[in-house]
Amino acid sequence: MTDNNDKILSGKEFSDYLIENEFTKKVKEIKEKYGRVPKLGTILVGNDPASKVYVANKGKLAERAGMDHENLLLPEDSTLQEVLEAVESWNRDPEITGILVQLPLPKHLRKYETMVIDKISYFKDVDGLTKENIARLYRNDIGLRPCTPKGIIRLLKFHNIEIEGKNAVIMGRSQLVGRPLGLMLLHENATVTTVHSRTRNLPEITRRADLLVAAIGRAEFVKSDMVKDGAIVIDVGINRNEEGKLVGDVAFEEVLPKVSHITPVPGGVGPMTVAMVVNNTIEAFFLQNKNE
Repeated sequence: MTDNNDKILSGKEFSDYLIENEFTKKVKEIKEKYGRVPKLGTILVGNDPASKVYVANKGKLAERAGMDHENLLLPEDSTLQEVLEAVESWNRDPEITGILVQLPLPKHLRKYETMVIDKISYFKDVDGLTKENIARLYRNDIGLRPCTPKGIIRLLKFHNIEIEGKNAVIMGRSQLVGRPLGLMLLHENATVTTVHSRTRNLPEITRRADLLVAAIGRAEFVKSDMVKDGAIVIDVGINRNEEGKLVGDVAFEEVLPKVSHITPVPGGVGPMTVAMVVNNTIEAFFLQNKNE
């Protein structure tokens, strides 16, 4: 009988492994060859506390990997033009390898988020969200991939979990996770179904999934009766339950006995997302210096 602890896919442990065994090595090699290291530039508009924590975590991980990091803090009342000019300035700056605009933007700029993201040069777009990088993902061409889906794929492969031939069901169709992950799983030869708030007979579909990805933003929505015996469950959700505890989209304790593998919240997909920002910054360096 499988121990429940053996079922848990720890993104925190794998993130630490990547920093120690892959990223620091690559950064060291870059420094020896080019005389400099990759530099992550983050742009934060306003004073949102959660966004400040996310930016700080990305900076700390970049520094752990031996990279440089710079954070540009713009005032809450910044205009669209000021934000676009900040992005363009870093597009032109050869010292900045990767650019990340922390979302969400303040309310008066929220409707322009796509425009701001698309202003980033695709080879500096470490979130992998510009229309150029999404087109490259669609065509399975060289480019920077969105961090959360990329982290999920890497976590599965690290644990030697076969993707090819799996019946994968993705709950959620966001541009950050659901849509790009669907394409990435297709490129790995999975059979992909996307479900959402308008999907009928939802439990019938999720119970057929060999690989179930929950990314809908509803606390502990996925119950045991929605999951196939032996399924792999990836929980992307970050929510607070009624007691204020941080939980995912999956009722973890209830689902755990039934699955073959599952990611915890916290400590699962979240750390992998941050790790992929560092991964993409390193890849961005090679994209920008491929002819040297």
